Amino acid sequence: MSGSLAFSVIATDKNSRARVGKLQLAHGTVTTPVFMPIATQGTVKMMTCDDLETLGATIILANAYHLHLRPGEQLIERLGGLHKFMSWRHPILTDSGGFQVFSLSTLREVTEEGVWFRSHHDGVQRLLTPEDSIRIQEALGSDIAMCFDEVVSYPCPYERAKLAMERSLAWAKRCMKAHRDKEQMLFAITHGSIYDDLRKESILRLVDMDFSGYAIGGLSVGEPKEVMFELIEMSAELLPEDKPRYLMGVGTPADIARAVALGIDMFDCVLPTRLGRTGTAFTSFGKVNLRQAKYADDPSPLDPNCDCLTCQRYSKAYLRYLFRAGEATGPRLNTWHNLHFYLRLMERLRDAIVKGNLDIVVKEMVNLFPEDDGGVKE
Repeated sequence: MSGSLAFSVIATDKNSRARVGKLQLAHGTVTTPVFMPIATQGTVKMMTCDDLETLGATIILANAYHLHLRPGEQLIERLGGLHKFMSWRHPILTDSGGFQVFSLSTLREVTEEGVWFRSHHDGVQRLLTPEDSIRIQEALGSDIAMCFDEVVSYPCPYERAKLAMERSLAWAKRCMKAHRDKEQMLFAITHGSIYDDLRKESILRLVDMDFSGYAIGGLSVGEPKEVMFELIEMSAELLPEDKPRYLMGVGTPADIARAVALGIDMFDCVLPTRLGRTGTAFTSFGKVNLRQAKYADDPSPLDPNCDCLTCQRYSKAYLRYLFRAGEATGPRLNTWHNLHFYLRLMERLRDAIVKGNLDIVVKEMVNLFPEDDGGVKE
């Protein structure tokens, strides 16, 4: 890892494992805990890069699998890399494609070499190996690349989970060997389904390989919520203090707040954008479904305590009308609000860690969003 790329803890919470950190990357510095809006195919749905900068996003997540299939990493590399291609001046993390191969392929076969799958675009059979994933992510030029891994569903028998964990460990070693870009961090992904001993073994062996950062993968795939948090807590306690910790695909505001208290630094989830496009908003009063008839003549803003563009200018009645009329402006304005809510939440969590009142924000989020939505991935 280049000396210019580093993670440092600058503040800790006296009552929990939460910390504020600085992650120095090739395209800028990211303050953690941080939420990464999802730009799966090189765009955050309904948002422009100007929008994201105005909202205060400092890092986004794109997906190597999708960009490999369309338009192809070779084209993106010829055009100057993903940052230039999508006109985003700030850091990008690229997911390796392991989860997408698992969830989107119509036919796949996992071998020690890699994964054979049929593209969900054209049905062409392809082989994706750990070396391919690294090559693709280096061609894209992301600031953080993820190791290629094998994801298992829940419930998963112990022996199947162990096989996937061992395979992911072997692939992580191959990813590290293939990785050449010194200006790109490489994160490993821990696995083991819901089994404590497998999770512990995965973490300890990956930490011994000394990656730039570590992600907790394979959670929020249907397991009970409290089991998920027990595994997050155990994982955070075992992961190095001087490396960033990334919880993949989680989640609701309550999930994020609770995970921050356990020592997690980085998050991604499609909830704010996906629910934004379908008419659900996160507010200081809980979730609001704009499609409900009771908002048809409601002149009040979506959230009177919010200073985002949507809440400062538009009423619930107008937003509901836009959704009912099928106008794209409705999903756009609601997505804007939801991303604003998530990004301001991260600011509040960072501030609360510094001031020593994180427990207040965590309790507020748990009370506002008690339902078990779980993480949503794509």
